[in-house]
Amino acid sequence: MILLVILIPVILGTVIGYITGFILKKQKSSKYSICTLIISILVVSGIGYIFNNLLLPKPALNFMMIGMAFSATFANMISEEKLEEIMKKFNPILGISMIIVILNLGMPLDYHLIMGAGLFTLIYIISRAIGKYCGAFIGAKVTKSSESVKKYLGLTLLPHSGVSLIFTGIVVSILTVPDPECAKRLYKVQSQLLQL
Repeated sequence: MILLVILIPVILGTVIGYITGFILKKQKSSKYSICTLIISILVVSGIGYIFNNLLLPKPALNFMMIGMAFSATFANMISEEKLEEIMKKFNPILGISMIIVILNLGMPLDYHLIMGAGLFTLIYIISRAIGKYCGAFIGAKVTKSSESVKKYLGLTLLPHSGVSLIFTGIVVSILTVPDPECAKRLYKVQSQLLQL
């Protein structure tokens, strides 16, 4: 099941991204390109929803992975100029979508549950923050970046959940059979951390 949860999003995103890239290469008008991109996003999301809710025994697909595979595939198929032209027109839609997603994630956030998760949550948040900040600082120092990059890049990375939450999701799915109570608690913590 774990292999499917990783492979299905990558294959799905890559196939639809390839079809989208093929269509975008042929189109000359930026209006049609934006329409094609929006329709393709809806199609890949719809197919992901069908897999997630109708074909798999329980919802388990990572839609972020679908999106990364989709966008990486079509973006590498078209010219840089065409991609820049499409993104210039698509950025307002993307910005509004991101605001909606962030607001949607934040609405059900229960800070008491995070505090109730105990030591695990505290260790996770502190170690992640230290790792992000120190890693960015060392990277900026090695690449001889400016002082502002050294000081502030790590801070900008703090809100990004990253791969660690995906691994937590994998652990939850593995623990579901042998220790369902522990998996349930870990899932609650993961969903709350995702909203941070």
